[in-house]
Amino acid sequence: MAKLLIVDDESDIREFARNFFKKRKIDVFVASGGRQALEIISQEKPDLVLLDVRMEEITGIEVLRQLRQANLNVKVVMVSGVEDEETIKEANALGVLGYIHKPFILEELEKIVLAQLNS
Repeated sequence: MAKLLIVDDESDIREFARNFFKKRKIDVFVASGGRQALEIISQEKPDLVLLDVRMEEITGIEVLRQLRQANLNVKVVMVSGVEDEETIKEANALGVLGYIHKPFILEELEKIVLAQLNS
C-alpha cells in the first residue's frame, strides 16, 4: 500500500486530506509541523509528502532542505495558499515535484497525488 504524509499546521486540512486519501486505499500519516514530519519520514518512509510551505516552527522549505541534506529522496509536493516566487525557485532547486494551491480543488489534489504515487 502506498504511503502518504500530509504536513500542514491546519488541523482541518490534515483531517480532510487524510480521510479523502484513506478512502482511496492509501496509508496516510499526518504531521502538524516540520519536526514531527521529519520524525515520521525517518520512521515510516512515505512514498510522497504533501508539505505545507508556511508553518510556525520550521517552514516547509527548511524541511525540504533537511531532507535533501540527509540524502532522503522522498517525493515532495509543496502546498501553499500564497504564491511566492522566491519560495517556488528555492523549492524547485531542492527537487520539489510540484505545487498544490489552497484552497484545494479535489480533482487536482487527487490527480497530482495519484500520479506521483503511481510513477
